[in-house]
Amino acid sequence: MNRVYRQEEIGKSIVHSCYKVHKTLGPGLLEKVYEACVAYELNKLGLSVQRQVAIPIVYDSLQFDEGLRLDLLVEGMIVCELKAQEHIHSVWEAQIISHLKLTGLSLGFLINFNVPLIKNGICRFIN
Repeated sequence: MNRVYRQEEIGKSIVHSCYKVHKTLGPGLLEKVYEACVAYELNKLGLSVQRQVAIPIVYDSLQFDEGLRLDLLVEGMIVCELKAQEHIHSVWEAQIISHLKLTGLSLGFLINFNVPLIKNGICRFIN
């Protein structure tokens, strides 16, 4: 199976898992709750999920490890940034794009669980 097709299949699994978690729990909980539940759902599907992954940042000849944490890294190829906020901030889009650039990955999701309908809280980004 080629990488792009595999990414698409994993992306569908991520969206499906978010729908399932949101339908069961609803909005209004802490981000960490959604993070744990989405990771659990993806693991049930047989996908590898890492939580709070530290990514080193390199600037010129300076490297530091405390600069970036990914909420979820799925199968080592898709970044998921989870939010549970009432208001959407445009900086979140810049954040996920920066995450993709810094990791060299091409697909990411920004998911805000604090919405009445989760379809309005899922944004997909391609680098």
